[in-house]
Amino acid sequence: MVNTKVTLSGITLDNPIIPASGTFGYGYEFAELYDINCLGTFSFKGTTKDPRFGNPTPRIAECSSGMINAVGLQNPGVEKVISEELPKLKACFSKPVMANVSGFAIEDYAYTCQMLDSQEQIGWFEVNISCPNVHGGGMSFGTSAEAAAEVTKAVKKVTTKPVYMKLSPNVTNIVDIAKACEDAGADGISMINTLMGMRIDLKTKKPVIANKSGGFSGPAIKPVALSMVYKVYEAVKIPIIGMGGIATAEDVIEMMLAGATAVEIGAANLVDPFVCKDIIEKLPEVMAEYKINSLEEIIGGAH
Repeated sequence: MVNTKVTLSGITLDNPIIPASGTFGYGYEFAELYDINCLGTFSFKGTTKDPRFGNPTPRIAECSSGMINAVGLQNPGVEKVISEELPKLKACFSKPVMANVSGFAIEDYAYTCQMLDSQEQIGWFEVNISCPNVHGGGMSFGTSAEAAAEVTKAVKKVTTKPVYMKLSPNVTNIVDIAKACEDAGADGISMINTLMGMRIDLKTKKPVIANKSGGFSGPAIKPVALSMVYKVYEAVKIPIIGMGGIATAEDVIEMMLAGATAVEIGAANLVDPFVCKDIIEKLPEVMAEYKINSLEEIIGGAH
């Protein structure tokens, strides 16, 4: 009997499968399709201090090996998440959930995390300092080691739960930023967010997306994600949640061998809403095929 359990900052997950923020809403829509309690956990939709409509449409573009999105953190704001979204989630998900938080100033991050910290459903924070789709915030904090450290310190000061900093691949050296977050008190690293991408419509001769460019995700970015997780694993002592192009049980094992303790699945959810459930069901079979008895034993096994 194989063991799929992993531990993230003291909390045990039945398996390492985590739907990524922005691809799973607040969970209850997917709960109409299957019992989402089979998941390790999930990262809910990126939440900000104030409500956001997001970017103008069109804000999704398909690519041959992925997709580009520039949704722009559309969400109802932290107060409505607490009063409306979390109660609906509680009715269909009994495990601790990951709260994905974004902001446009350090004070925004601190305020939103402090508001959510008292919610018993929340097990971890995933602090998004890497969103490429918003102006005046998001990724700007994740492209500087100093700024990343400042956000980390501000959030840690007002929270009691583990804080995972979500990093951008659109940087010169992601290792330096990961180390700065660790030194500032981060409990873990979440990586990678989307790369920058664009599509141009040949008929209009203009960018497909109203925002011009957006976050590129999907199978094409997996090699980039693996390489970055591999490098960061060698540089930090805190756990890593790996993501980027994951769509199969084999992808999950590959990412864990690179150094991830758990794995997020993003774009694949938008192609097949059952993908996470299918991966969880397939995982024991693939583990047996590769003579893996316990997933925790293979974390960083490629080093």
